[in-house]
Amino acid sequence: MFRRTGLMGATALLTGAMLGVPVAARAQTSQQVTVDGARKVLADLRHDKEFGNAEQLMRKAKAVFIVPKLIKGGFFIGGEGGNGVLMARTRTGWSNPAFYALGAASFGLQAGLEQSEVIMLIMTQKGLDGVMRDQFKIGAQAGISVVTLGSGVEGAIGGASLPDVVVWSSSTGLYGGLTVDGSVIKSEPNMDSAYYGRPVTSKEVLFGTLASPNAALLRKDMASFG
Repeated sequence: MFRRTGLMGATALLTGAMLGVPVAARAQTSQQVTVDGARKVLADLRHDKEFGNAEQLMRKAKAVFIVPKLIKGGFFIGGEGGNGVLMARTRTGWSNPAFYALGAASFGLQAGLEQSEVIMLIMTQKGLDGVMRDQFKIGAQAGISVVTLGSGVEGAIGGASLPDVVVWSSSTGLYGGLTVDGSVIKSEPNMDSAYYGRPVTSKEVLFGTLASPNAALLRKDMASFG
Protein backbone atom coordinates (compact mmCIF):
# COMPACT_ATOMS: atom_id res chain seq x y z
CA MET A 1 0.00 0.00 0.00
CA PHE A 2 2.84 2.31 0.88
CA ARG A 3 4.62 1.57 -2.38
CA ARG A 4 1.48 2.32 -4.37
CA THR A 5 0.89 5.55 -2.43
CA GLY A 6 4.50 6.55 -2.93
CA LEU A 7 4.28 5.98 -6.65
CA MET A 8 1.09 8.02 -6.88
CA GLY A 9 2.73 10.77 -4.86
CA ALA A 10 5.78 10.81 -7.11
CA THR A 11 3.54 10.96 -10.18
CA ALA A 12 1.65 13.87 -8.67
CA LEU A 13 4.87 15.70 -7.90
CA LEU A 14 6.15 15.13 -11.45
CA THR A 15 2.86 16.33 -12.92
CA GLY A 16 2.90 19.36 -10.67
CA ALA A 17 6.45 20.16 -11.69
CA MET A 18 5.51 19.94 -15.36
CA LEU A 19 2.48 22.13 -14.86
CA GLY A 20 4.67 24.62 -13.06
CA VAL A 21 6.74 25.15 -16.22
CA PRO A 22 5.25 27.93 -18.38
CA VAL A 23 3.72 26.66 -21.60
CA ALA A 24 5.81 29.11 -23.63
CA ALA A 25 9.03 27.77 -22.09
CA ARG A 26 8.12 24.15 -22.92
CA ALA A 27 7.13 25.14 -26.46
CA GLN A 28 10.34 27.10 -26.92
CA THR A 29 12.33 23.99 -26.11
CA SER A 30 10.59 22.19 -28.96
CA GLN A 31 11.26 25.06 -31.34
CA GLN A 32 14.89 25.26 -30.31
CA VAL A 33 15.20 21.60 -31.31
CA THR A 34 13.99 22.63 -34.78
CA VAL A 35 16.46 25.53 -34.89
CA ASP A 36 19.33 23.27 -33.82
CA GLY A 37 18.19 20.69 -36.35
CA ALA A 38 18.43 23.33 -39.08
CA ARG A 39 22.06 23.88 -38.08
CA LYS A 40 22.71 20.16 -38.51
CA VAL A 41 21.18 20.24 -42.00
CA LEU A 42 23.54 23.07 -42.98
CA ALA A 43 26.50 21.10 -41.61
CA ASP A 44 25.41 17.99 -43.55
CA LEU A 45 25.15 20.01 -46.76
CA ARG A 46 28.77 21.07 -46.51
CA HIS A 47 29.87 17.42 -46.60
CA ASP A 48 27.39 15.96 -49.08
CA LYS A 49 28.63 15.74 -52.66
CA GLU A 50 25.06 15.72 -53.93
CA PHE A 51 24.65 19.32 -52.81
CA GLY A 52 26.81 20.31 -55.76
CA ASN A 53 27.10 24.07 -56.28
CA ALA A 54 24.97 24.88 -53.24
CA GLU A 55 27.27 27.60 -51.94
CA GLN A 56 26.88 29.47 -55.22
CA LEU A 57 23.13 29.15 -54.91
CA MET A 58 23.12 30.20 -51.25
CA ARG A 59 24.96 33.40 -52.12
CA LYS A 60 22.16 34.27 -54.55
CA ALA A 61 19.19 33.08 -52.49
CA LYS A 62 16.58 35.52 -51.20
CA ALA A 63 15.55 33.10 -48.46
CA VAL A 64 16.06 29.55 -47.23
CA PHE A 65 13.49 27.14 -45.79
CA ILE A 66 14.93 24.22 -43.80
CA VAL A 67 12.97 21.21 -42.53
CA PRO A 68 15.28 19.09 -40.35
CA LYS A 69 12.93 16.10 -40.21
CA LEU A 70 10.28 15.39 -42.81
CA ILE A 71 8.48 12.41 -41.27
CA LYS A 72 5.86 10.01 -42.55
CA GLY A 73 2.65 10.70 -40.68
CA GLY A 74 4.04 13.91 -39.25
CA PHE A 75 1.70 16.46 -40.81
CA PHE A 76 -1.59 15.09 -42.07
CA ILE A 77 -3.27 11.88 -40.95
CA GLY A 78 -1.77 9.30 -43.25
CA GLY A 79 0.48 11.92 -44.79
CA GLU A 80 3.98 13.26 -44.33
CA GLY A 81 5.48 16.49 -43.11
CA GLY A 82 7.51 18.35 -40.54
CA ASN A 83 8.29 21.68 -38.94
CA GLY A 84 11.02 23.95 -40.23
CA VAL A 85 12.41 27.47 -40.25
CA LEU A 86 12.31 30.14 -42.94
CA MET A 87 15.09 32.75 -43.00
CA ALA A 88 15.32 35.73 -45.35
CA ARG A 89 18.29 37.72 -46.53
CA THR A 90 18.08 41.33 -45.33
CA ARG A 91 20.26 44.41 -45.66
CA THR A 92 21.92 43.53 -42.33
CA GLY A 93 22.39 39.82 -42.99
CA TRP A 94 20.24 36.75 -42.47
CA SER A 95 17.05 37.21 -40.48
CA ASN A 96 15.83 35.41 -37.41
CA PRO A 97 14.02 32.13 -38.14
CA ALA A 98 10.26 32.12 -38.66
CA PHE A 99 8.54 28.79 -38.09
CA TYR A 100 6.73 27.11 -40.97
CA ALA A 101 5.46 23.59 -41.64
CA LEU A 102 5.72 21.50 -44.80
CA GLY A 103 3.21 18.74 -45.47
CA ALA A 104 1.64 16.60 -48.15
CA ALA A 105 -0.28 13.37 -48.65
CA SER A 106 2.94 11.77 -49.89
CA PHE A 107 6.45 12.86 -50.78
CA GLY A 108 7.41 9.52 -52.29
CA LEU A 109 10.26 8.78 -49.89
CA GLN A 110 12.39 5.85 -50.91
CA ALA A 111 11.18 2.43 -49.75
CA GLY A 112 12.11 1.73 -46.17
CA LEU A 113 13.03 5.32 -45.34
CA GLU A 114 10.94 7.09 -42.74
CA GLN A 115 12.38 10.60 -42.72
CA SER A 116 14.29 13.11 -44.79
CA GLU A 117 16.10 16.43 -44.39
CA VAL A 118 14.82 19.12 -46.74
CA ILE A 119 16.17 22.52 -47.71
CA MET A 120 14.51 24.91 -50.14
CA LEU A 121 16.61 27.68 -51.61
CA ILE A 122 14.22 30.48 -52.54
CA MET A 123 15.95 32.30 -55.35
CA THR A 124 13.50 35.06 -56.31
CA GLN A 125 11.29 37.62 -54.60
CA LYS A 126 8.33 36.06 -56.36
CA GLY A 127 9.18 32.72 -54.77
CA LEU A 128 9.53 34.27 -51.32
CA ASP A 129 6.24 36.15 -51.66
CA GLY A 130 4.59 32.87 -52.63
CA VAL A 131 6.00 30.89 -49.72
CA MET A 132 4.94 33.59 -47.26
CA ARG A 133 1.32 33.36 -48.38
CA ASP A 134 -0.81 31.39 -45.96
CA GLN A 135 -1.23 27.75 -47.03
CA PHE A 136 1.02 28.12 -50.09
CA LYS A 137 0.74 25.03 -52.31
CA ILE A 138 3.78 24.25 -54.43
CA GLY A 139 2.95 23.62 -58.05
CA ALA A 140 -0.47 25.21 -57.78
CA GLN A 141 0.77 28.80 -58.04
CA ALA A 142 1.08 29.92 -61.63
CA GLY A 143 4.45 31.30 -62.62
CA ILE A 144 6.48 29.91 -59.69
CA SER A 145 9.05 27.38 -60.91
CA VAL A 146 10.49 24.63 -58.70
CA VAL A 147 13.47 22.41 -59.56
CA THR A 148 15.18 19.61 -57.64
CA LEU A 149 18.88 19.96 -56.99
CA GLY A 150 21.00 17.25 -58.58
CA SER A 151 18.91 16.71 -61.69
CA GLY A 152 19.31 19.35 -64.37
CA VAL A 153 19.64 22.17 -61.89
CA GLU A 154 22.94 23.41 -63.29
CA GLY A 155 21.23 24.04 -66.59
CA ALA A 156 18.33 25.64 -64.80
CA ILE A 157 20.52 28.18 -63.04
CA GLY A 158 22.81 28.73 -65.98
CA GLY A 159 20.29 30.56 -68.13
CA ALA A 160 19.14 34.13 -68.12
CA SER A 161 16.69 33.59 -65.24
CA LEU A 162 16.83 31.64 -61.99
CA PRO A 163 14.19 29.14 -60.89
CA ASP A 164 12.04 30.51 -58.09
CA VAL A 165 12.73 27.60 -55.73
CA VAL A 166 15.46 24.95 -55.68
CA VAL A 167 14.86 21.87 -53.49
CA TRP A 168 17.42 19.53 -51.97
CA SER A 169 16.70 16.55 -49.75
CA SER A 170 18.62 13.79 -48.01
CA SER A 171 17.09 10.60 -46.61
CA THR A 172 19.30 8.99 -43.98
CA GLY A 173 22.39 10.29 -45.72
CA LEU A 174 21.24 9.33 -49.23
CA TYR A 175 20.29 11.80 -51.90
CA GLY A 176 16.51 11.60 -52.11
CA GLY A 177 15.46 13.60 -55.16
CA LEU A 178 12.34 14.60 -53.26
CA THR A 179 9.39 15.87 -55.30
CA VAL A 180 7.49 18.62 -53.50
CA ASP A 181 4.80 19.42 -56.08
CA GLY A 182 1.44 19.52 -54.34
CA SER A 183 2.91 19.98 -50.85
CA VAL A 184 1.71 22.79 -48.60
CA ILE A 185 3.85 25.33 -46.75
CA LYS A 186 2.07 27.10 -43.91
CA SER A 187 3.18 29.56 -41.27
CA GLU A 188 3.14 28.58 -37.58
CA PRO A 189 2.34 31.83 -35.72
CA ASN A 190 1.84 30.07 -32.38
CA MET A 191 5.36 28.66 -32.59
CA ASP A 192 6.73 32.10 -33.50
CA SER A 193 4.95 33.68 -30.56
CA ALA A 194 6.18 31.03 -28.12
CA TYR A 195 9.77 31.29 -29.34
CA TYR A 196 9.95 35.09 -29.26
CA GLY A 197 7.86 35.52 -26.12
CA ARG A 198 5.07 37.65 -27.60
CA PRO A 199 2.58 37.60 -30.49
CA VAL A 200 4.47 38.21 -33.74
CA THR A 201 3.84 37.72 -37.44
CA SER A 202 6.17 35.93 -39.83
CA LYS A 203 6.84 39.25 -41.54
CA GLU A 204 7.92 40.82 -38.23
CA VAL A 205 10.27 37.91 -37.57
CA LEU A 206 11.85 38.03 -41.02
CA PHE A 207 12.00 41.77 -41.59
CA GLY A 208 11.57 43.36 -38.17
CA THR A 209 14.03 44.08 -35.38
CA LEU A 210 13.39 41.19 -33.00
CA ALA A 211 16.29 40.11 -30.84
CA SER A 212 16.86 36.38 -30.42
CA PRO A 213 20.18 35.23 -28.94
CA ASN A 214 18.93 31.63 -29.18
CA ALA A 215 19.07 31.87 -32.98
CA ALA A 216 22.47 33.59 -33.15
CA LEU A 217 24.40 30.42 -34.03
CA LEU A 218 21.98 29.54 -36.84
CA ARG A 219 22.33 33.04 -38.32
CA LYS A 220 26.11 32.69 -38.07
CA ASP A 221 25.98 29.36 -39.89
CA MET A 222 23.89 30.94 -42.64
CA ALA A 223 26.26 33.88 -42.93
CA SER A 224 29.17 31.47 -43.50
CA PHE A 225 27.61 30.45 -46.81
CA GLY A 226 27.67 34.08 -47.98
